[in-house]
Amino acid sequence: MREKKTATVFAILAAALYALNVPFSKLLMEKVTPTVLAGLLYLGAGIGMGIVLGAKKLCNKLADEQWLTKKDLPYTIAMVVLDIAAPVFLMFGIANTSSANVSLLNNFEIVATSLIALLIFKEKISKKLWSAILLVVASSVILSFEGTGSFEFNTGSLFVLAACLCWGIENNCTRSISDKSSEEIVLIKGIFSGLGGLVIAFIIGERLPGLPYVLAVMLLGFVSYGLSINFYIMAQKYLGAAKTSAFYSIAPFLGVGFSFIILGEQPKISFYIALAIMMVATLIMMKDTLGNEKLYNGYLHTHKHRHGNIEHTHEHRHFVYNPMHIHSHSHR
Repeated sequence: MREKKTATVFAILAAALYALNVPFSKLLMEKVTPTVLAGLLYLGAGIGMGIVLGAKKLCNKLADEQWLTKKDLPYTIAMVVLDIAAPVFLMFGIANTSSANVSLLNNFEIVATSLIALLIFKEKISKKLWSAILLVVASSVILSFEGTGSFEFNTGSLFVLAACLCWGIENNCTRSISDKSSEEIVLIKGIFSGLGGLVIAFIIGERLPGLPYVLAVMLLGFVSYGLSINFYIMAQKYLGAAKTSAFYSIAPFLGVGFSFIILGEQPKISFYIALAIMMVATLIMMKDTLGNEKLYNGYLHTHKHRHGNIEHTHEHRHFVYNPMHIHSHSHR
């Protein structure tokens, strides 16, 4: 019982840490340009996770990890490239619309991930999830317009939707290498995507800010990306994928709350309409996810692989609506 309570705290903490990303990135943009900001955020997550891996190695806790191989290279490259583009789009979105809008629009990543999984990987989508997807799309359309009396698109919202599309494709690429060390994946994402983002920033003429701002952005990246994912995985060990996913789905709404508190934003009436629709969609997704918890927790499932006559454990992922579902089991 105590472990489950602790895991619940970890799941909510993972959502809260990620939710801090948008309002604090908005503040940092007063001194840091968008592309540099995107690169430094990922670089901070990668370096931070490298320190975590180093500490685990010193404590001899990496013996059971499965590492990436040459066969994983195509998916790894695609993952890195998409993780260069997505945060850049997100930062330009943050620069051109309210952070509350950005926080809500992040839910569109679920739509992109699910639809790509359906079209490319032939995953099934339940009727409840279809209804939630339609509601998220409707809410995203409302948030993408400048106002109730205008038919001009909000440029910032379109950038956020582009970021969500990139992350939706990236989630499905990561799915194909998810039997490998999740910490190694985060490390590679962070280092290479961060450096790629910085190279693009320098090519288009952006420059690094002062050292205090560089360190502040990298710290935010480690906290909002690196630690958030780490706490998410820790929560799953006792809650299972479905419950962890359900708790994590509050992240966009925490982001809205942080935006109101930290930035003092006052959205238009259209935002509150979109918020209500998005809340209904999130409740439907939570109910659908928790209703299928046994399936997601892996009580009965198969996957194709080949080993010798050994008994062992390894980490792998089955695709669910939240792409960070990871678990372990034993087999012969």
